[in-house]
Amino acid sequence: MSTQSTDMRAAAAKFFSASTFAVAGASSNPAKFGHKIFAWYLDHSLPAIPLNPASSTISVRGKDYNTVASPSKVPNPKDTALSVITPPPVTAKLLEEAKESGISAVWLQPGTYADKEMKYALENFPGAAIGGFDEGTVGGEGWCVLVDGDTAIENAGRAKGK
Repeated sequence: MSTQSTDMRAAAAKFFSASTFAVAGASSNPAKFGHKIFAWYLDHSLPAIPLNPASSTISVRGKDYNTVASPSKVPNPKDTALSVITPPPVTAKLLEEAKESGISAVWLQPGTYADKEMKYALENFPGAAIGGFDEGTVGGEGWCVLVDGDTAIENAGRAKGK
């Protein structure tokens, strides 16, 4: 799917202008991307909230973090950007709830969406939805926080931990 009308670099910078980041699909399992991406936010001293409806806590590097079950449970949704690391059918529901809750931006990791989910994100989070292959990703699988996040933080003018 083409995202020609969306400037992904600008959307990624807008994403990182949020004050808080929710990670849907956060996991205690170090082999899962939900774990790796939540840990990435922690490594960058960015305030992150794990979303996991199946567990009240997740553990990363020996520390437990309380989870929230869904985007509607995020404390300040208008100041929160959502990283999505879920299968496409779950992603579709997450995006709808994120929109209804007032989440400001979404980042769809590779493998989390099909055309339908990407189209919904682009239409419902205009200028603040990241995913796919367009406009500046250096990842072979598309826009990924682990690969493109550092550059996006810089482009947002955000110093590490702020």
